[in-house]
Amino acid sequence: MAGEVIVDALPYIDHGYDDVGVRESALAMVEEECRRYRPTKNYLDHLPLPATSPFETPLMVNEFERIQNRLPMETLSMKRYELPPPPSGKLGEVSAWQEAIENSMAQLEHQCVRSLNLELLLDYGTEAWKSYLEVFTAMQAKAQLQLQQLKKDIQDVNWQRKQAQTLAGERLRSLDAHWVLLVSKNYEIETECVELEKLVQAAREHLQTLGPVTANDNAPTPEHTNGHVEEDIAMESNGNGNSNSNSNSSASGSGSNNGDADADGDADADDAADANGDGDAGVDGDAAAEDESSNE
Repeated sequence: MAGEVIVDALPYIDHGYDDVGVRESALAMVEEECRRYRPTKNYLDHLPLPATSPFETPLMVNEFERIQNRLPMETLSMKRYELPPPPSGKLGEVSAWQEAIENSMAQLEHQCVRSLNLELLLDYGTEAWKSYLEVFTAMQAKAQLQLQQLKKDIQDVNWQRKQAQTLAGERLRSLDAHWVLLVSKNYEIETECVELEKLVQAAREHLQTLGPVTANDNAPTPEHTNGHVEEDIAMESNGNGNSNSNSNSSASGSGSNNGDADADGDADADDAADANGDGDAGVDGDAAAEDESSNE
């Protein structure tokens, strides 16, 4: 809709209206608007004239014409309340006296009506006043009910507005917090990207300082050989392990044979010592056996 004003204020959740300077700022804005707005005499020319002719009476039409022509308003005639005699120049005329008599009869009838109204008021005025008061009291009670209903409707509207603004405030705070979180994450991501770009630039500069690539640098890597070189190395290591284990087992076997030989030599030396009956010979035999085992 053209010229529609969208009110984005949320007085139930907005704060700061009572802060220092807020009222002065609002009044300054109003004054500025008043200075810029220059009303003209015909500021309603763009609006069509209201159709009042169906409600105008002849008296109203004449009165509007008088006002438009700027003519003075006729004063109230008090002639009917006076009893003037015929003019001095018409004292001998019957018509002048007839007009004076009719005027006096009208005044007399008017006084009679007033007296009758006073008598009726004395007789029925109290009851009429009571009836009027009853009607007026009923009208007042009805107006009070309407006023209470209007207050209830206003309270309901205010409650609904407060409820809607409260929900809107919670959603706005949630969206605000989410926006701050996303902005923080974006800032962190941008910072990390800048750091990574610095690292990449430093690595490129370092590669440029190393010089041209040599022949050894062009050797195939495990990534290029799809892991075949690693399998060959593993097989070679397994072969060396088997050969080492075989040699160790052979060494252990020879050691065990030497141990048996030492044991036999010790037994033979003991037998020889017992046969000769000489303890020195036994000691010499033991020493010789130990020397022999050490030499072996």
